[in-house]
Amino acid sequence: MLRQRVFGFFGIVVMATMMAAACSKTDSGITATVKSKLAADDTVKANRIDVDTKDKVVTLRGDVDTRAARDRAVELARATDGVRDVVDVLAVAPAPAPTTGAADPDKKSDADRDGNPVGDAAITAAVKTKMLADSDVGGLKIDVDTTDGVVALKGNVSSAAEKRKAVQIARETDGVKSVKDQLKIAKTQ
Repeated sequence: MLRQRVFGFFGIVVMATMMAAACSKTDSGITATVKSKLAADDTVKANRIDVDTKDKVVTLRGDVDTRAARDRAVELARATDGVRDVVDVLAVAPAPAPTTGAADPDKKSDADRDGNPVGDAAITAAVKTKMLADSDVGGLKIDVDTTDGVVALKGNVSSAAEKRKAVQIARETDGVKSVKDQLKIAKTQ
């Protein structure tokens, strides 16, 4: 009896590991992984980089502050498991200098609850991570893109409840100003 439980537990662990590895090699899984890596990297500062994956080819678009940031972004994307190739469409454009030291009182804060700045890539990574962790949402089927704090959700979900939950997760994420719900309920057969 104990032997069956041990082998059963071992089988579950092996299966979970295999599923995680398989999911990370889908286009949406690769996109989420690359976005997370870029958001976590201090050199890249990925708040102005859009990541798209098609047939395991990652395309990086947007602006970076330095050539080193551009090189690092490409390096991180290439080093991601499952990536076949990387298309670099990044432009090196220094961040604009602030014109005044005064904050705009009408502008919603781009900071998390602790006052830390939150960029678009970090928001995307946070939303995607929350969706992947939520058992009610098929996070791998949902594409998350963020521009100026506005999160766009695209893809197919299996029910209205899953759609509502995905939108709720996005709205409750630090730094999100609004959510564009472009999710479609796919008919299951």
